[in-house]
Amino acid sequence: MCSDLAVSLQGVSKHYPIYPSPVRRMLSLLFNRNFGTPKIIRALQDVSLTIAKGETVAIIGRNGSGKSTLLQVLCGILQPTAGSVQVQGRVAALLELGAGFSPEFTGRENVFMSAAVYGLSREQIEQKMPDILAFAEIDEFIDQPVKTYSSGMFVRLAFAVIAHVDADILVIDEALAVGDAYFTQKCMRFLRAFKQQGTLIFVSHDTHSVITLCDRALWLEKGHTQMLGGAKEVSEAYIASLYAQDAAQADGGEHRQGEFGSGKVEITRCRLLDDADKELRLLEHAQTVVLEVHCRALEAIELPILGFFVRDRLGQPLFGENSIAWADDWQQMQAGGQYCLRFSFIMPLLATGEYTLGVAIGSGTQMQHTQHHWIYEAYAFKAQASPHLTGFMALNEVSFAAQSVADKA
Repeated sequence: MCSDLAVSLQGVSKHYPIYPSPVRRMLSLLFNRNFGTPKIIRALQDVSLTIAKGETVAIIGRNGSGKSTLLQVLCGILQPTAGSVQVQGRVAALLELGAGFSPEFTGRENVFMSAAVYGLSREQIEQKMPDILAFAEIDEFIDQPVKTYSSGMFVRLAFAVIAHVDADILVIDEALAVGDAYFTQKCMRFLRAFKQQGTLIFVSHDTHSVITLCDRALWLEKGHTQMLGGAKEVSEAYIASLYAQDAAQADGGEHRQGEFGSGKVEITRCRLLDDADKELRLLEHAQTVVLEVHCRALEAIELPILGFFVRDRLGQPLFGENSIAWADDWQQMQAGGQYCLRFSFIMPLLATGEYTLGVAIGSGTQMQHTQHHWIYEAYAFKAQASPHLTGFMALNEVSFAAQSVADKA
């Protein structure tokens, strides 16, 4: 294995035989041959992936696509049915909630046990214990049995342990989804710092986190590699497939790269205009803008909806809106009709960089709707802001007052 690689998976498959009865399964295990014909569940099928040291890679896919199985194979918890797995360096993993903790032991006892599994001596664990407890922030509960913990407390302690075992490779499953917003942000800050010198393998349904955190992404579909590439490109293709599948199942719709929907409406033009109706490609200050979308309805549409999102160059959504709350009188699109839709709003001053507008036309309600034409990157523009601007965008209409207040003694 090349010294620059942290992980190498070559042709990895994992199959599970499902027997018609427990007795036949037991006999098959005892005598190492099949008693009856088992049904074979192919959780992974010929998956190959190499990860360089210092790289951050996401594993994405629908439930049941093989993501967790792949992580367990990578961590050595499961042996592959076929293929080879090579890993260089200490691996620390946060997999399914509660994995590796004994419910009867206290949090402190589980820290010692879990860290010892990663190769730390008792002296090393005692040295790291104050930092682990400070990171977990579960206070006096550290000396209570973990079976009394909430799921959030469980994750806090488990993450605190893997964050302090000096791992070369961190493997994070979707357990972070049960944490509160404060702790999730704390973990994300740690992961961003860790990726500067370590290797990170990250599983999440949150494609925004995948885009911002990861260099590449592997999209698994029914145990097979569907796509492997840049995190943004793979995430966009995955999101498009989710909508396209729903549309195809409901209406027989199709989708092109970066576009999807039922095909009942076609977006033909999209522009961003200033308040003088001139096309806007460079934003230099906060201003009123008009998003103009031209479309034609190929079929009659009841309760149409226009929506948009502004995204940065990494694909992170910054803000968006749809017409549901603003167009009570727009109840129908006639078959064959052509429409010019205009959304007016104040565009904040964005940080210097490149941005895209994604637009979509659907129908239904806020909670239940069908996408007819979604274009992920329908329009591109740039922003030029002051170098003093920090964050994504500047505030509008800011006021400030300073006043000396005498003590009321």
